[in-house]
Amino acid sequence: MDKNKLIKDTFLPVAVVCSVLSFNPYGVLKVRAGIQVTQQANGLKGFIVDDHGEPVIGATVTVVGSKGLGGVTDMDGNFVLDVKPGTQLKISYIGFDNKIVSARNGMKIVMTSSSAVNLNGVEVVAYGVQKKVTVTGALSSVKGEDLVRTPVTSVNNILAGQLSGVTTVQYSGEPGSDAADIFIRGKGTWDSYSPLIQVDGVERSMSDIDPNEIESITVLKDASATAVFGVRGANGVVLITTKRGKEGKTRISGSTSFSILAPTKMVEQASSYEYATFYNQMRANDGQNPEFSETILNHFKSGDDPIRFPNTNWVNYIMKNHTFMSQHNINISGGTTKLRYFISGGMLTEGGLFKEFDESYDNDYRYKRFNYRANIDLDISPTTTLSVDLSGMTDIAKKPYTGQGASGMIKNIYYATPFSSPGIVDGKYIINSASRTDNADGQVLPFTGGTGMAYYGSGFMNTSNNKMSIDLLLNQKLDFVTKGLSWRIKGSYNSDMSLYKQGNASVANYTPVYQEDGTFKAYRKNGDTTEPSYSISYGKARDWYFETALNYNRSFGLHSISVLALYNQSKGYYPKSYEDIPHGYVGFVGRTTYDYADRYIAEFDAGYNGSENFAPGRRYGFFPAGSVGWVASDENFFKPLKKVVSFIKLRASWGLVGNDVIDNGKSRFYYTPDPYAVNQSALFNRTGKDGGAYGYNFGVENGTTKYGAIELLKHNPEVTWEKAFKQDYGADINFLDDRLRTTIDFYHEHRKSIFVSDNNIPAYLGFTPPRANLGSTSSWGYEFSLSWNDKIGNDFRYWGKFNLSLNRNKILEKKEATQLNNYEYEKGHRIGSRFQYKFWKYYYKGAEEDYEKEFGTPFPQQLTANLKPGDAVYVDLDKNGRITGDDMSYAFGHTDDPEYIAGLNFGFQWKGLSFNAQFTGAWKVTRMLTDVFRQPFYSSSTTTQGGLLLYHYKYTWTENNPSQSAEYPRASWDNATQNYVNSTLYEKDAKYLRLKTLMFAYDFKFPFMKTLGLTQLQLSLSGYNLFTITPYKWGDPEARASNAPSYPLEKTYTASLKVGF
Repeated sequence: MDKNKLIKDTFLPVAVVCSVLSFNPYGVLKVRAGIQVTQQANGLKGFIVDDHGEPVIGATVTVVGSKGLGGVTDMDGNFVLDVKPGTQLKISYIGFDNKIVSARNGMKIVMTSSSAVNLNGVEVVAYGVQKKVTVTGALSSVKGEDLVRTPVTSVNNILAGQLSGVTTVQYSGEPGSDAADIFIRGKGTWDSYSPLIQVDGVERSMSDIDPNEIESITVLKDASATAVFGVRGANGVVLITTKRGKEGKTRISGSTSFSILAPTKMVEQASSYEYATFYNQMRANDGQNPEFSETILNHFKSGDDPIRFPNTNWVNYIMKNHTFMSQHNINISGGTTKLRYFISGGMLTEGGLFKEFDESYDNDYRYKRFNYRANIDLDISPTTTLSVDLSGMTDIAKKPYTGQGASGMIKNIYYATPFSSPGIVDGKYIINSASRTDNADGQVLPFTGGTGMAYYGSGFMNTSNNKMSIDLLLNQKLDFVTKGLSWRIKGSYNSDMSLYKQGNASVANYTPVYQEDGTFKAYRKNGDTTEPSYSISYGKARDWYFETALNYNRSFGLHSISVLALYNQSKGYYPKSYEDIPHGYVGFVGRTTYDYADRYIAEFDAGYNGSENFAPGRRYGFFPAGSVGWVASDENFFKPLKKVVSFIKLRASWGLVGNDVIDNGKSRFYYTPDPYAVNQSALFNRTGKDGGAYGYNFGVENGTTKYGAIELLKHNPEVTWEKAFKQDYGADINFLDDRLRTTIDFYHEHRKSIFVSDNNIPAYLGFTPPRANLGSTSSWGYEFSLSWNDKIGNDFRYWGKFNLSLNRNKILEKKEATQLNNYEYEKGHRIGSRFQYKFWKYYYKGAEEDYEKEFGTPFPQQLTANLKPGDAVYVDLDKNGRITGDDMSYAFGHTDDPEYIAGLNFGFQWKGLSFNAQFTGAWKVTRMLTDVFRQPFYSSSTTTQGGLLLYHYKYTWTENNPSQSAEYPRASWDNATQNYVNSTLYEKDAKYLRLKTLMFAYDFKFPFMKTLGLTQLQLSLSGYNLFTITPYKWGDPEARASNAPSYPLEKTYTASLKVGF
């Protein structure tokens, strides 16, 4: 039998058996010795790295003065040439200075970047690395050093503006829960649009990683880059690579920082006088008498009775002006040629903004986290490497217990009236009374409303988590089978234990009682102060991941080929739905990359994945993708342009990816038979009174109710994954010897089979139709990045980078209930568009004539018949002469996620001084005002005795200020159904330009440092979210102004010290 055919036919078994045998050190030595003899006979060996110690893949090695004799480095930076020692070799690679060296066996060549520009030789991609020059997919990456210029609690929050195509929205600043939402190329679906996050190749959270442990972050955006993830890749993928040890002496580095945190912009509340004045004005607008007397107004204005007629700004009273944060990290790394190691430990503490007053427990939202990470890479033999990773974190968050969360507490502050309580006086929690019995002198508040101290004395909740991850990776070179072949096997285990401790407590409050002459009599005590009663609950989660892969990387002269074949499987235990049944995935991955002379590149990727979310016969899907690239600047016809355009690569990709998350993970096992509620023991006539009112009674003489059953909902065994066909067309262009670099991408995605109910089915059928894969969307946009990096002399280096991203999308089908007008459908509009009336103007004398002139139709009957000057007027979209629900539309305004996002990063380094700044901007983004932000004196329980924000007092239309640019219409309870409905009037422009980070640092070079072994001593001053330019008035432009308002976003001022040994 032909020997080559035998190897091919038995390729996989031989590879696996040989890999197992390689664990025998004697077997390894024998095989290795044979290889060494062959290589010594065939040529001289060497390897090439960049100035960071990373292998340079695809570097050209030629013999000086010889034509055609040479080669290129492989995936490990190695090369072999059949030349004699001492031969002059020329080493060249794009972005690096050419180098001429004398050949010697086993030589190590370090390339230095040209013009201070480092176009690193490799780029992190799915399940490996790839030569940067041959990357044809759309991806963006950022180095770890760019993430730690100023301390942040979550790395999510620093990505905005760093990477093109990546949008982040940080809704909350709550310690430990402040991670921003991430969108890659916007939202492609309304169901589940979060990207897949992988840390060192395994799906994990990124919000609780210490940024000091991160080597790089790569975002995969198009199908070529994400198809290998199959059912998980439709929303993009974020790859986080953590730091590892490198060969060399032991290096110790540490950092410590102390920060002052303050709210970026607080919501402003009206004072007692402003509240009462505005309240009386609103009553006058409705033809009613004043509620607050002149006597009370004078008390508010003068502040002469701060107990009975207080002026409490609850935001200022309850929340601190600032708090503190500290972050500390130490890492140790180094190694020999056979063993490399990295050890890191970090601690973060962050204070909360809520005051604790005199409580005996912590409930101010303080947060502590400890991170640890250790890894080793051990070369068991010259062909076998074992890597072991251990990482984890423990944290604890201490919060108040109110049963409402942070947004509920913040909302209660805004609902509070400024005169309900002066707060805590002489250790007593005072709550005023509107009773004449308590105010015998007749000076009585018309009402008191609520206080903002719902959390005071109510108890606490402490949540702690303990997460641990272990990775084992074995890499085995199989050059004895065929050169360039390798095999790896990886196993990962993740566990998470959580402890929830709740303390319920109560606190007495006191009501001041006054005599007929107005003198204070006593405090009436209400309730009792109790110490917390404790309850403890536990949570747990664990999962494992396994993969095995064959890699083949080989160069044949100018031809290079890379092949990946990978199998992976994962299982997660204790999921939120059906927690006793594990959740699993399985998949096969394939990738083939070919390039000729780093000039013509083609890649084919495929994922064949299975998900347990679907029926057994529909669980697997095939997701292919392909891409091509052409380095046009390497063509002979391009040489005249090289002095100006030093590099240009054109690339394109097409592919299919999937999304298996249905109904945001709530509808697990939706393919199973319809679920029923059984053992219904009450009769139907008890519906609404008793539970389970679907029992049966047979006859008047029989009083026994028989158990019944009812179908809960219809399931669908045909459900499957969303499918997204993605296209990307891009160009990478460098100018002026690579000092100026640009990247341009245009992309389009068509997503179909989105999970949705068919609401066109009539309700009289008696059931809600099951969900099915009936929805579809389209999204498109472009990304542009521009960077400059250069030196002036030997000491001054400066850089700048600008990126701009546009994302637009449109719902193509959502199977909505039939409407009279196209604008009433979400179909045809952006995902997340709001259903609202179109505001025209505030009503005024002559509005009827002006409306008819502008729209060509008579002035419509509004929602309220009795319009008065200053009331909101809406446009009659269907032109039927009256405003109804059919005049609400999805066609106006924008959404919470911006269409445009931009980032500008620039800085310089001169000797020991460094400076860096990052600006982030977003526009075509809005926030919808609801709840107390929209309607004055609103709360969840009343529309007449709730809170008043200062914006109503300052920006409401009045007879004295009848401005069409007012933010609010005439204040009215009678016309509330006209003035405070969902409309474009309350959709506020939330565009912003923010100074995201700013850093000044100085590296000292003292004489004693060498004696102490110090290699670095750096002091830096930095800031985060330092200032924001925005037209938005209602707090921070990223925060919510709704019935779920946000814990304040924060800005930081930091001093840091870094040392290295």
